[in-house]
Amino acid sequence: MIVTVTANPSLDRTFEVDRLRRGEVQRAQGDRVDPGGKGVNVSRALVANGYATRAVLISGGHAGTELLDLLAEAGVPIIEVPVSQGVRSNLTLAEADGTVTKLNEAGPVLRAEEIEELLDAAVAAPPNYALQTPSSSIDRPTAWIAGCGSLPPGVGADFYALLVARARDAGVATVVDSSGAALDACLAARPDLVKPNLEELAEAARTRIATMGDAVKAAEALRTAGAGAVLASLGADGAILVAAEGVWHAQAPLAAPVASTVGAGDAALAGFLASGGRGPDALAAAVAWGTAAVSLPGSTMPGPKDIDLGAVRVTRDPDAAQALS
Repeated sequence: MIVTVTANPSLDRTFEVDRLRRGEVQRAQGDRVDPGGKGVNVSRALVANGYATRAVLISGGHAGTELLDLLAEAGVPIIEVPVSQGVRSNLTLAEADGTVTKLNEAGPVLRAEEIEELLDAAVAAPPNYALQTPSSSIDRPTAWIAGCGSLPPGVGADFYALLVARARDAGVATVVDSSGAALDACLAARPDLVKPNLEELAEAARTRIATMGDAVKAAEALRTAGAGAVLASLGADGAILVAAEGVWHAQAPLAAPVASTVGAGDAALAGFLASGGRGPDALAAAVAWGTAAVSLPGSTMPGPKDIDLGAVRVTRDPDAAQALS
């Protein structure tokens, strides 16, 4: 069971254009509306591939109602926490060459009691069978709680730290996929896994990353600060996994042109957790799922027919001198 927690979900509308021309009136060549938010996307990817999940998220306003309807249509099990203000709406402009421009609202201001309800709902979401022993003693956890995405106004940077601490008390493994102050604050709470992208990894480690060696050192810095393991997506360079058991790099060639990078990192996290959340096999799945996602429009999550695990190459202790794209 993989429980996702999205404190700032969204209703995402994507317009496709040949090329964005500022200051001009353009006709979209295609448009779509998707449920959005990093945790929501992780749950959507899991459902698309037949894995058990529950999406814990706030709801409110017209956009929130449409968001819940879209998730229900997709078959995503939902645990909603109603809030007084409306869920945000985001706009994505996708150009034919793969360039993506996003305009994101900040999100609703949550009250203290709404934040508390969200934390309570998250920790209560895994079924009782998953709550057996502390996550630190489980080689392959039977349950994960994944705290994902930005935090809306009114939510302190310690939100994910609180989530990790409560999940640990309940015997559930945790992963945090966020950035900035929220990522920094959660490290002291010792999450089992964090999943930054390349920019977020450099920011959290406060260093410049130009080579594979730089990326590994930055990930080790996050482990020293408290993360059990680091799964870092490196864009076209694949992903690395830095854990107590070792360091691995995985990469796969793109089988199709890039359609949209939105949600690719979320698909990668879903693949990693679905494949056990440990070791090189899970890393290979992460890269396969993420690579499949970039060939699909908008924030469409890949299904089994889209994912090519055999195309992924995994290397232990990658060449530290390898330059990153």
